[in-house]
Amino acid sequence: MAWSTRELAELGGTSLRAVRHYHEQGLLEEPERLTNGYKVYRTEHLVRLVQIRRLSALGLSLKQIAAINEGLPEDNEAALDLADDELRAAIARLEKARAELADFRRLLVPADMPPRLSAAANTAKISPQDRALYSVLAQLYGDESADYWQQIMETSTRDATAQEFDALSADASESTRERIATHFAEQASTLSRELVHPESVSSPARPGAAAAVIDVLVDVYTPVQLDVLERMWRKMAATGEKPGRV
Repeated sequence: MAWSTRELAELGGTSLRAVRHYHEQGLLEEPERLTNGYKVYRTEHLVRLVQIRRLSALGLSLKQIAAINEGLPEDNEAALDLADDELRAAIARLEKARAELADFRRLLVPADMPPRLSAAANTAKISPQDRALYSVLAQLYGDESADYWQQIMETSTRDATAQEFDALSADASESTRERIATHFAEQASTLSRELVHPESVSSPARPGAAAAVIDVLVDVYTPVQLDVLERMWRKMAATGEKPGRV
């Protein structure tokens, strides 16, 4: 009984490249060669190839498969336990993805942020600039923060002052800027007292999140709008509120 590399790959349900890769990784022993240089694979090679393919299909990495090949039984059990944990985590991620996909289909909202947050943004009729900001916030501060941003959208009043802010011209007067900033600071202070800030907001999920948010603010808002926001943050800081929270 002897097979060529191509025949072994076909019998094992894989490719020539995969067989060569398994050789390179030390997972599959090199077979003997005939005098003409051709490799001769035998039953033990096919059995090992089937084992590699089966374990790979179960989610084990090649490194884990190598450990099973070389280790003691208790080492094999540890490798299998690790693979099982990874599969369980992968299943949880897929189930979460399916649930989110179902929400997107049900709510018929853009996928720039979590479904319920996206639906809240639609209902609140926020500006494109605000929507871009919330999209980035949800990304940088993690899914755990989505409920917090959603509460802000649902609690904030989309009033005439907010519309005035959206339409601010570059020559907006000092009194107009100050009036809008004062209004926003009062709203933000009320929200700060009423809403519980989750840990994910205080401790961003990604490094550099605060700096990235500032970059987004500068990118999406006009200079006059940024001036109003800066005035708002200064007012909040003067009353003991923590500036910088949306």
